[in-house]
Amino acid sequence: MLSASTTKKALRIWTAAVIMSLGATVSLHAQSGFKLKDGLRYYIDSKDSSLFIKLNMCSQIWLRYNENNPNSAVQGTPQDYTTDASIRRIRFVLSGQLSDRISFFVQFGQNNLNYLAARKAGSFFHDVTADYAVIKKKFSLGFGLNGWNGPSRFSNTSVGSIMVLDPPGYQEVTNDTYDIFVRRLGVYAKGKLGKLDYRLSAAKPFVIQTTTVDPINTNSTFSTLPPNLVYQGYLMYQFLDQESNAGPGTAGTYLGNKRVFNIGGGFFYQKNAMFHQVSLTQKDTVQQDIMLAALDVFYDTPVNKDRGTAFNVYACYSNYNYGSKFIKVSGPDNPASSTSLKTPTLFNKASYGNAFPYLGTGNVYYIQTAYKFKNNLLGNQGTLQVYGDCQYADYTRLKDPMVVFDAGINWLIKGHNSKFTLNYQNRPCFFEDAFGDVHQQTRKGSYVLQYQLAF
Repeated sequence: MLSASTTKKALRIWTAAVIMSLGATVSLHAQSGFKLKDGLRYYIDSKDSSLFIKLNMCSQIWLRYNENNPNSAVQGTPQDYTTDASIRRIRFVLSGQLSDRISFFVQFGQNNLNYLAARKAGSFFHDVTADYAVIKKKFSLGFGLNGWNGPSRFSNTSVGSIMVLDPPGYQEVTNDTYDIFVRRLGVYAKGKLGKLDYRLSAAKPFVIQTTTVDPINTNSTFSTLPPNLVYQGYLMYQFLDQESNAGPGTAGTYLGNKRVFNIGGGFFYQKNAMFHQVSLTQKDTVQQDIMLAALDVFYDTPVNKDRGTAFNVYACYSNYNYGSKFIKVSGPDNPASSTSLKTPTLFNKASYGNAFPYLGTGNVYYIQTAYKFKNNLLGNQGTLQVYGDCQYADYTRLKDPMVVFDAGINWLIKGHNSKFTLNYQNRPCFFEDAFGDVHQQTRKGSYVLQYQLAF
């Protein structure tokens, strides 16, 4: 136990330290120019705003009511529904321009911290990159743990500007299989050639054994053999306002602050990434490549600049080939932990909580759209934006089409910096029968209230 005099002395030292720190911060602000403009920004040269170090933060907190899929359980106890709170995402980004040719990008954070998470669950680095402008604006070469991905616009999303509740997860084409949340160690090239914006990358995947491995069977799954390099890219022709490519994430909406019309296309390729057995009786292993391609269009525009109204639409067609009848079943921030089935198949084992087969071999069609009402619709409490999205997929493993849709409203108190989102999602529940056929069994809903704080 500390004595009263010792405690008072410690408090005086602590108070003095705080005052000195505040004084130093104020002095540094006056001399070098800390500014909260698109993040907390420190200008390396007070006379040159192009050289800076910047800190950004984004947090997304969910309150949710979820109608659980049939046979869902939590720690072995059946659960028909779940009410919970979670931290869907928390991100800290440190980035900067150290010279007219050298820039860096570091992102740290965590996803899906809910009541099922391990205590003191570890956060992790999403990105650690540095790039050098070989030809300014036209060609930069970068290195590190990066997400300069293809094959489509939202293969890496700028989370602070997501328009709907969650970006289309099927575009994060290998998320948490042999990567760190769609990031790998490798090299990338980026730049702009006139109005053509491009990104290309080559990277080495992590070995699949460091995560959950599906046993080899007659349906394609990720190979446990040493991985080959992944090659991917995405190009977009930007007809109107130009988007920044300083970081890998793409914006969901500019809320009418830009007039953007892009047509894009991309690819993803890895040799012998998948394998499967010929049949239940013939155990010979067949290796297959991953070959993915996509075409999309993005339009984000003010409708009436004086009033602040805005419109957004994004549409995408994807052709995915992960090999024979590949399917991935998962749910964002899943509120259940298992199935109550005594002998589930490999497919049914993953079909609990809010999971659905969002990704697989086949064709995928996706659209999202939104309308933002006039500024100050709610006075000094901001304005509203209504939105909807739909994913329609024809996956070879499924006997029925996979259709999931969302509808919601954003309450934009201070744009993306402070906003509430109320979202309803309707998803399919698929079940594999005794013959190995996968049919839609029923449909369930989920209601989420999210608050986002970002700077």
